[in-house]
Amino acid sequence: MNVYDFDKTIYKSDSTADFYLFSLRRHPKILALLPSLLKAYLRFYIFRKGSKTEFKEKMMRFVTKVNMEKDLEDFWKTHKRKIKNFYIEQKQEDDVIISASPRFLLEPICRELGIKHLLASEVSPKTGKFSGLNCHGEEKVRRFRKVFQNAQIDEFYSDSYSDTPLARISTTAFIVKGDKINPWKF
Repeated sequence: MNVYDFDKTIYKSDSTADFYLFSLRRHPKILALLPSLLKAYLRFYIFRKGSKTEFKEKMMRFVTKVNMEKDLEDFWKTHKRKIKNFYIEQKQEDDVIISASPRFLLEPICRELGIKHLLASEVSPKTGKFSGLNCHGEEKVRRFRKVFQNAQIDEFYSDSYSDTPLARISTTAFIVKGDKINPWKF
């Protein structure tokens, strides 16, 4: 079984940021949420207070201003092209995608690509509220083990060393930077 992070690993950029910008162009009323997002950004990234989940929850409030079903469909029509060729060429039936991005955002593209196993942050597509922790770092291992128990990860791919916990439980791990794929350095 091969396991992949999504953003900047098999998808060329950050899907949540892309969906936010896509939604902002369609629904300028999202700008009304900008002051609270800026405050949350400063609080977490500058003053190092609160959790990443709290920050992301503030950011995800924009979903209250969109037409989720239609916008998601249109988003993936224009952004599917950002799925990297290396993944399309080596995709297997038992692949697992594990991502900090919201499940509701990744489900449509995973379905289209035939990916059956998706572990992601559980975020309400109506409110932007998280139910549980952001799927990041050690949380990815916890979720993987909850679903797959003692299954062996043959190959693991990620763009970030924050995924070292998953890399450690994999037979082989790779770091992905753009179109370059190199062995993981522990």
